[in-house]
Amino acid sequence: MAGSTGSYALLDVSQARQRLLDYFSPTSEEIVPLNESHGRILARPIESTLDLPVFTHSSMDGFAVHAVDLREARKDRPAVLSVVEDIPAGSMPQATLESRQAARIMTGAVLPEGADAVVPVEFTDHFQTDSRPGAALPEAVSIFRAVQPGDYVRERGQDIKQGAQVLATSTRLRPQDIGLLAMLGITQVSVRRRPQVALFSSGDELVPIDQPLRPGSIHDSNAYSLAASIARDGGQAIYLGIARDREESVEFLLEEAADRKVDIIISSAGVSVGAFDFVREVVRKRGELQFWRVNMRPGKPLAFGFFKTIPFVGLPGNPVSAFVGYEVFLRPAIIKMSGFTGQFRNVRRVRLGEEVESDGRESYLRARITERDGYPVAHLTGHQGSGNLLSLVQANALLIIPSGVKSLPINTEVEAWLIDEGISWARFPDHA
Repeated sequence: MAGSTGSYALLDVSQARQRLLDYFSPTSEEIVPLNESHGRILARPIESTLDLPVFTHSSMDGFAVHAVDLREARKDRPAVLSVVEDIPAGSMPQATLESRQAARIMTGAVLPEGADAVVPVEFTDHFQTDSRPGAALPEAVSIFRAVQPGDYVRERGQDIKQGAQVLATSTRLRPQDIGLLAMLGITQVSVRRRPQVALFSSGDELVPIDQPLRPGSIHDSNAYSLAASIARDGGQAIYLGIARDREESVEFLLEEAADRKVDIIISSAGVSVGAFDFVREVVRKRGELQFWRVNMRPGKPLAFGFFKTIPFVGLPGNPVSAFVGYEVFLRPAIIKMSGFTGQFRNVRRVRLGEEVESDGRESYLRARITERDGYPVAHLTGHQGSGNLLSLVQANALLIIPSGVKSLPINTEVEAWLIDEGISWARFPDHA
């Protein structure tokens, strides 16, 4: 494979993305404790080990009764029952209810034998007195309302039957999922291993963010935005540092990534046509370069291939180009490796709030979407230069302008990828 040149033709975005994605598959399984499973992707389905509820119990504080005893109960002619037992949550009833008997019962407590309904304390003459902690067990209770069998009772297995599937393979575990598994007594789960992503930046002009800038230098911002994106998408970023504009420096970091046996290597910068852009050449010499130019804006010089046998993606160095390249190509790849198969991108049809121009490449333009007359309307967030990171910070979406289009008038509908995870988009209709 070493020295293979591959095809360097300018590829359509969809073609390039599919070629890249075809090389990836889900990572291996691993077992993790439940309290470390948030955000992980299930490798196997999970079946219930119990009936839920585990036992038939009261859903209210009140009195367990025979419903038939209350058929004629009303406010002006209450049913009076003798109270034979207190049943707090966590204890087992001792008595079997006979006709015209009741047991005071707390929410979540086991329903006693003989009872088939619960009367909330609000419907009794003990609403005020039994609402105080430590209230003594009364000898009798007056009930002002009839109930039907099953009222205010949660039957065993009402929610989930033992053996039923509760979570499917490829589920991304949320807090509520973890709560359900804890309720079932499941202490560990089988999940996909987090994709290991080696990450480095390239360029003599770059300095770490904790070092002062010298004339002609800039801070290495891509390492931080890309690492954050990788973590969001379920991967584990392994930052290797900054490669200097020398072939041996680039090769050293690539070799370190290979030694770590990572799942993918990502670089930013060094894959264009500059005299000091060595990354692409080192990858070509020691592996294979599949493609390195894509018909998109921003981010045309994007490389994909293999260093030795490890997939490699070289992103452009400009911050917005690196961000967009990651969103278009690497986000779906890392999510595929993580084992997630659901919809991960929030896509909407929006209306342009201004005329938009492009250069004919498939373009991803930074925009702010707001609601106008019940419809999402997009305005560009200023200058669209690939080094203008502030315009990306101000944006909550990327507008996709198709290849071959150079101008779109105001009110044209286009597709948008929503990138602001903090905003509520529920109010925006999804117009096809």
